This record gives sequence, structure tokens and C-alpha cells, in this order.
Amino acid sequence: MTKFYVRKAVQTDARALVELNYLFNAVRRNVDEVQQELLHTRETIVVAVMEEQVVGFACGQVVKSFCYKESMAEITEMYILESARRNGLAVRMIALLENIFKNAGVKSVKILTGQENMQAINTYEKAGYCKEDDLVLDKKLENI
Repeated sequence: MTKFYVRKAVQTDARALVELNYLFNAVRRNVDEVQQELLHTRETIVVAVMEEQVVGFACGQVVKSFCYKESMAEITEMYILESARRNGLAVRMIALLENIFKNAGVKSVKILTGQENMQAINTYEKAGYCKEDDLVLDKKLENI
């Protein structure tokens, strides 16, 4: 029987996170930098583990604005190896992040994904998220 679970990321996960991130977005990070970020970041990173190997990750951040009484959170990134999908790991990572956010006083969580990413949208809806009509605008701040 396959053993899988989710937990908060720790420093020893850095090498696996670097490899998974490269598969996710083709950005190669330095293992030492990621180890330091795991120690000193305000971002929450959770991992999915299958057969004692890290096979996925999800990242989230708590945001506080003076405009609102409560803090909000956003799940910013999520990736699971193709071979480890369809085991409920994504929903488990979302639930773990939500629990961490709830303990921090957060009342609302947002997730941003592409309109064509139906696999992710189905996962998020399975976890109880609803589509909104918000429009996202983006600008690259290069050479300013």
C-alpha cells in the first residue's frame, strides 16, 4: 500500500523543492538559497510526500491590509508530479494551508490560476473554492 501524507516543508526538503520548482516553472533555484528561505520566509510552504519522497508542494502567504479588519491569505503556487496526482494530495495540501491560515486568524483564502487550467480548477472546486469574476492585471517592472 502506498503511503502518502502532507506536512510543512523543512530545510532538508530544499533539494526536492528546487527540482519540483524547475519542473513546475522552469526556474532553477540554488539549494542553499532555498534552505535559507525556508528558515526566514513569511511564506508558508507545504509538501506532499509519497513513499518518503517529496512529490509536490504548495505555497501560501498571509496578507494584512489596513483596509480590512481581518487578514487574508492566498495560495500562490501548487505543483505535484504527474505520477503522484489523483491521490488527493493537492486537496490535502490545501487543507493543511487553510488550517495554518485559520490558526493565524485568516477568514478568507484566494487562489489564482489560469482560466484554461481545468485540472487545477477542478481540484480547487473540490476543495470548496468558487470562481469569481475578478480580472488580474500584470506588469513586469524591468529596468525601471
